Formats: sequence, C-alpha cells, structure tokens
Amino acid sequence: MTKTRVKPETYRFMAGGGVPNNPRLPLLVYRGVLETEGNDPAKSCEQLFTRHHWPAAWRNGIYDYHHYHTTAHEVLGIVRGEARVRFGGPDGRTVQVRAGDVVVIPAGVAHKNEGASTDLLVVGAYPKGQDWDICPAKLDERDCASANIAEVPLPEADPVYGSDGPLIAAWR
Repeated sequence: MTKTRVKPETYRFMAGGGVPNNPRLPLLVYRGVLETEGNDPAKSCEQLFTRHHWPAAWRNGIYDYHHYHTTAHEVLGIVRGEARVRFGGPDGRTVQVRAGDVVVIPAGVAHKNEGASTDLLVVGAYPKGQDWDICPAKLDERDCASANIAEVPLPEADPVYGSDGPLIAAWR
C-alpha cells in the first residue's frame, strides 16, 4: 500500500435500468493504493483487506453482466491487469480500473465488466459478517431489493485505511 493517503473518487447512482443502486452511499475508487510488484500481489491485497475487517473471499475477474448485491457491500482489489467496468447499470458510468486500484461498491450498485486485459486478476471481499448474493438486473425485483439494501449495515472500517479511512466519513 502507498504511504501517502489517496483521496478516493466518488460516484453516485440513482435507480434505473432494472437496478436499485444505492441512494445513500457513494461508490469509491482509490487509485494506485495496492502493491502490484512481488511474487504474490493478490496475497498482499487479501492481507490488507482482512486486516481492516473485510476478509478476502475470492480471486477472479468481474462478471460480464449487470449484477448487484442486496446483502453486502463489496470491495474489488485490482492486483493485475486492467478493465473497463460499468457501474450503476445500463445508464451508469464506465470507469477504467487498473492494477493497484481499489473499488468499494455499496450494496445495490450494479457493476459489469465491459472489457478487460487477458491478465486481469481481482481480489474480492465483503465486510466481516456480511454474506453476499448475486442479483442480475431485473425491473420486477428492484423495489424488493431496495428494502434489503437499506438494511445492510455499514462496515466497521475502510478496507484500505482502516477505522479512520475516507469510507467512514463518506458513508456516515
């Protein structure tokens, strides 16, 4: 992790296109905060997230369809490669992410891989105690999902900087 704190980019998304998004919490993108050199940058990312109460859950890529989670917030650590990811559903915004970046996705915010390098590797995690689900974008389920999303508790720490990180101020 970099020694200098990075102020994350923030993005807000309204409901639309079959996804509820999250009217209260912004999506956060931290640029260049992960170690990308060495034998196993994914392990370093997993240790960082776990240390800040976001236990690492998986290593993979990002699904190529619009989906969101109604029972958990999610953090993506881009440890290798790069991708164009659309956040907020079909009417949302495409953001380029690359090795070293971290994206914190509030429950309800849709995300979709719109194209990635062949070497893309992502570490995914969820706040301690939160179990995740996967919901595809469907208009008939959006209202029910919104009620579930409102009940997802806030995490106890920022996955990059811990208990006094920017997520704490942005989400409270």
